[in-house]
Amino acid sequence: MASAKGGPLSGIRIVEFAGIGPGPFCGMMLADHGAEVIRIDRASGDRGGSMPITNADVLARGRKSIAVDLKTAEGVALARKLCASADGIIEGFRPGVMERLGLGPDELLSDNPKLVYGRMTGWGQTGPYAPYAGHDINYIALAGALAHYGRSGGKPTPPINMVGDFGGGGMMLAFGMVSALLNVARGGEGQVIDCAMTDGTAVLMGMVHGMKNMGVWSEDLGANMLDTGAHFYDTYETADGKFVSIGSIEPQFYAELRRVAGLTEDRDFDAQHDSGQWGALKEKLTALFKGKTRAEWDALMEHTDICYAPVLTMSEAIAHPHNVARGTFFDGAGGKQPAPAPRYSKTATDTPAAAPMPGDHSDEILETLGIDAAERAALREAGTVA
Repeated sequence: MASAKGGPLSGIRIVEFAGIGPGPFCGMMLADHGAEVIRIDRASGDRGGSMPITNADVLARGRKSIAVDLKTAEGVALARKLCASADGIIEGFRPGVMERLGLGPDELLSDNPKLVYGRMTGWGQTGPYAPYAGHDINYIALAGALAHYGRSGGKPTPPINMVGDFGGGGMMLAFGMVSALLNVARGGEGQVIDCAMTDGTAVLMGMVHGMKNMGVWSEDLGANMLDTGAHFYDTYETADGKFVSIGSIEPQFYAELRRVAGLTEDRDFDAQHDSGQWGALKEKLTALFKGKTRAEWDALMEHTDICYAPVLTMSEAIAHPHNVARGTFFDGAGGKQPAPAPRYSKTATDTPAAAPMPGDHSDEILETLGIDAAERAALREAGTVA
C-alpha cells in the first residue's frame, strides 16, 4: 500500500522505470498530486540521458528510488514483485524492451490484473517508425505540428521540447494513467496505455485542424492570426532590447490597444482582420514599441484588457509580482522551481521533495515488500540492488 501523501492521488502507488523526458514528467505530475511514485533506477546509477543526476532534477522530484540490476533474473523478479504491489507502472523504452526483460504486459498483468501499464514512446508501439530512435523535434515534425511554428520567410522552429515530450507525451500519459486508474476504481480491469508523442501532438493540434477544415487556416508559415502572421498577436522589441507580447484578438481588446497606444485616430488600424494589411501594420507597431522601454510599456499596458504581458526570462518570471502572489514557484533543491499545478479547493498537495539519488530508498522499499534485513543484505551483496 502506498504511503500517505497530500493530494487527490494519495494512496496510489506508481512504479516508474527510469528514463528521460516525458516518462519522468508523467511521474512528476503523478507524484506532485499525491501518488507514491517509486522509481526503479539502474544499479549503475545511470539513467541513459545526457543530464547530470542530482537532487536538483525537477522532473525527478517527489520520488522514492530503488536501484536494481534488471539484467539479472533476481532483479527482474524483484521488479515484478514491486509492480505486483502497484496500481500503475510507467515505462519509456523502445517497443519490445520490456518484453525481452520479462516485464512486459503479459507478465505484469498476470501478476496484477488491476495494473495500469503506461507505455511512453515517440512513435507508438506499432507503425513503420515504431522500432527506431527519435526525439521531440522528429515526433512533432511527423505529427504535422513543427511545420507551423515559425515566422513567414523563416524555417520551422521547434518550441524547445514543450509540445512533443511534455504536452503530447508526459502530460498525455498522466491523463491516460489517471483515466485508467479511475476505470479500475469503478470496477474495470487493468490495461495497457500506448501513449505516442506523435498521437498526442496531433491531438494538441486539434483546434488548428478544425480551423483548416473550416477554411480559416493557411498552411503557409507565419500567415495566420495565431502564428505571428497578425500584427495584433505577436511579440515586439522595446527600446531596451527586451520584448512584450500582444494578443488583442477580440475587437474590444484591440480597441483598448489602440486607445492606450495612441492609435485610435490612425485609420489604417481599422483593418484589423485584413491580412493583406498585416505586414504594414506590424511595421508600425514595431516602430511604436521600440520607442519605450519594457518597463514603460508595463506601466501603460499591464492590468488592462489589451491582452498584454512582458516577455520574461525564467529568472524574471520567478520574481514577477503575479507569480509571487500565486506561489507559482517555490524554493527547491538547487534553486527555484515550478510548484505543482493545477490547484484544488479542498485537497492540498505537499511541497515536492527533492529528487532522490539512485537507490536512496532501496531498503525502505524492500521492507514494504516483506523482504527482511538478511535478504536485503544478500541482494546488495549480489549487486541485484544498489
